[in-house]
Amino acid sequence: MAGAAGFLGSHLCDALLDRGDEVVALDNLSTGSLANLAAAEGRAGFSFKECDVADSVPVDGEVDLVMNLASPASPPAYLERPLETLAVGSEGTRRLLELAGEHDARFVQASTSEVYGDPAVHPQPESYWGNVNPIGPRSVYDESKRFGEALVMAHQRARGANVGIARIFNTYGPRLSPGDGRVVSNFVVQALRGEPLTVYGDGAQTRSFCYVSDLVAGLLALAGVTATGPINLGNPTELTMGELANRVLAATGSSSPIVHLDLPADDPTRRRPDISLASSLLGWAPVVGFDEGLAATIEHFRTAAA
Repeated sequence: MAGAAGFLGSHLCDALLDRGDEVVALDNLSTGSLANLAAAEGRAGFSFKECDVADSVPVDGEVDLVMNLASPASPPAYLERPLETLAVGSEGTRRLLELAGEHDARFVQASTSEVYGDPAVHPQPESYWGNVNPIGPRSVYDESKRFGEALVMAHQRARGANVGIARIFNTYGPRLSPGDGRVVSNFVVQALRGEPLTVYGDGAQTRSFCYVSDLVAGLLALAGVTATGPINLGNPTELTMGELANRVLAATGSSSPIVHLDLPADDPTRRRPDISLASSLLGWAPVVGFDEGLAATIEHFRTAAA
């Protein structure tokens, strides 16, 4: 698995080990952390290799599944690493596809709802082509993921590769980094510290948040079938950023004020997945309610700060 030391990748490692798989975890630790893999370290069948998959994929032995989660995922992370983000989405994806091809293995590409950009269609079905600024500051991530999808499909068409593409919507839960710039972790950390919650724009823009265990279940379901996709994975329950801030304040008991800052360039105004395909092809739907998931996320940050 590439990107194994990240927030989502580390949870996926745990789930694969829980079902008895052997896992070779790859990560260059530019945004991931070995602390995320603490639960996996020492378990039978687990090994970790520090590497940049844009340069090499040092995996020996038999391979029956390749999962590509390698990429900075939060806006501050990919904006600080624009060239690296483009490289891992292109050359990294190519190298991992080659590895899967050499072993006739299933390949799962972790794409993103960001391929829809600032959507003119709502909610977003997989048939929607998106509304992305190809030269804006966010394009280093958006276009790397769009190119990654194109590369995966080219391997499928030209070489008959066994591939699946997941378009992942906003995911949250334990192991989010406190400084990674994603809105749930931002709000929770600010609330626990008694700092102002920073809402960009008027707070009317929306996102849909999927708890990490649900998202992992969706990825495993995609890995276990032959469906190509792309397939949306996310929770269709939609919240405005203003609503989210107030839910976090209530759940933490914080008296932090809410402050409004300028909206970043190309920030999507709406985001909500149509998960009809995930339901019909994978038998998947999220089961963890937002309040339940938020409570677990808050507890993670309380414990980490103790």
